[in-house]
Amino acid sequence: MRLIFMGTPDFAVPTLIELAARGHEIAAVYTRAAKPAGRGMALQLSSVEREARQLGLRVCTPKTLKDKVAEPEFRAHRADAAVVVAYGLILPKPILEAPKFGCFNVHASLLPRWRGAAPINRAIMAGDKETGVTIIEMDEGLDTGAMAMAERVWIAPDMTAGEAHDALARLGADLMARVLAALERGTLTPRPQPEAGVTYAAKISKDETHIDWGKPWIEVHNQIRGLSPFPGAWFETDSVRVKALRSTKGEGSGKPGTLLDDHLTIACAEDPRRRFSTRRGDGRVHRHLADRTTALASALSVGGASTGGNRRLPGRIVAARALSAHFAIHAGAAAQIARRNHAHVGRTLRLRVPVVRAGRRLRHGAREDGQR
Repeated sequence: MRLIFMGTPDFAVPTLIELAARGHEIAAVYTRAAKPAGRGMALQLSSVEREARQLGLRVCTPKTLKDKVAEPEFRAHRADAAVVVAYGLILPKPILEAPKFGCFNVHASLLPRWRGAAPINRAIMAGDKETGVTIIEMDEGLDTGAMAMAERVWIAPDMTAGEAHDALARLGADLMARVLAALERGTLTPRPQPEAGVTYAAKISKDETHIDWGKPWIEVHNQIRGLSPFPGAWFETDSVRVKALRSTKGEGSGKPGTLLDDHLTIACAEDPRRRFSTRRGDGRVHRHLADRTTALASALSVGGASTGGNRRLPGRIVAARALSAHFAIHAGAAAQIARRNHAHVGRTLRLRVPVVRAGRRLRHGAREDGQR
């Protein structure tokens, strides 16, 4: 089929690759324009644009689709259908009606539950046991179009939003390919969404990212994993902000907010607690935390961290058992840290390697900006 692809972030890339691999003719790729990013504020292309250029596809980056120029340009592609995956711009009615068979959207939830901007985060934060992908034939409403196809995914008890994101991106690519195949055969029969069970997935606000240990452990756990890795749930210790990236059920009892052991188990409002991994700021903050409690140091998660400046570490994240049973770090750095940058403290380790996250250094009262 002759297609227009419309998408912007990482989530959309697997679908673009899948459709190109299936032999569809992609007349144009619409994506959001490059934006300044990083310390040098250099223009950064969207994930979709980078992939489209590697595939040799035409890229369009209009600021809006509502002006008089956008519609005729869109129609000029003479597309059979448009595939939309987290594009980021509203499609007005003339655009929706331009392709021969309409526009189809990959939505990361089991509609009508979690219509809106943050379905993956909201499903996990709400403690849902399952999620999925729904392909809809788009209309002018907010994710209200008829459902062409859907498939479920089980949410594991400790699954993070990042893990669900990757799984649903892959599923969405496969599901869209199946929808287009049915569309070509003339066997696709979209059905209206049920009126019952509608919920909305509003954008995540900054107020929702702060951890309150006075809440039941399951709420804290769902908050941590539902906001991991971005924007990240956080707490403060000795006026230093710490991001919690992963948690699991712990044992023990104590006043909410009390550190219970050297594995960073913290008491919540009810009697199981959470043990979790953290991502922290610059070297000074790291050493300060290590002096205060070795548990924080031995439960570090370094996804996207670096040593000796901003050089990114190679390798996948693994459990570095030689250092600590609860220490997660890139494989490429584990041996280096074990060899040169630790000191034994009883049964735990007090790490002294500077840990830096790409982006701004954390300071008391400052916020950390970033994007997955």
